Amino acid sequence: METLPRALSLDLDDTLWPIWPLIERAEQALDAFLRERCPRTAQRFPIHRMRRLREQVAAEHPHLVHDFTEQRMISLRRALAESGDDVAHADAAFEAFYASRNDVVFYPDALPALERLAARWPVAALTNGNADLERIGIGAHFRAFVSAREQGHAKPELPIFMATCERLGVEPHEVLHVGDDPLLDVVGARRAGMRSCWINRKKDSWPLGLPRPDLEFATLSGLADWLESHPAAALESR
Repeated sequence: METLPRALSLDLDDTLWPIWPLIERAEQALDAFLRERCPRTAQRFPIHRMRRLREQVAAEHPHLVHDFTEQRMISLRRALAESGDDVAHADAAFEAFYASRNDVVFYPDALPALERLAARWPVAALTNGNADLERIGIGAHFRAFVSAREQGHAKPELPIFMATCERLGVEPHEVLHVGDDPLLDVVGARRAGMRSCWINRKKDSWPLGLPRPDLEFATLSGLADWLESHPAAALESR
């Protein structure tokens, strides 16, 4: 039996809020901007074609797997250029997308649970995405923000987890990483020597062949309840 963690690292997308409804709304905001300011681009690249273009750009630039922002900027500049619109609109077009991307709708339990956790432990945000904590309004709850874009490495790669431990000022075995993805979050954390908690909101079965997390809960509030009820208790290694 081991002591409770000294610090937490927390995934954002699909852990604090559902990501795909958010991306869909952001794509709609981008499309509305293009229809108003760059109609030729909007006509040539409606939402489904813009999405396909971004996927193509991601495939062409595997070295940018950690940088969703740059992937989207390349896509926007290419779409504008191919449509005959001014590429200078790319920055404003991205801002239309990004403002909506950060207008998150939290899972009902997530924000209260985050507040409870942050009141007792130092918490780092650890994400492959490009959320802006200050725009969202939750920056004060985090001791550190560690992103794949900043680090040049994406989960489940080891360096991004190690950087998180360094930013928290604790050893990997003293950190509990919390996230929704079995491979990116749980396996990545375990490889780094961190403990792991799977937030399984969809009640999925655990993938065969992967090492199980130390903890599993359907909600973030479930984890907060468990930690608060075990002041001197333990995470059992599995």
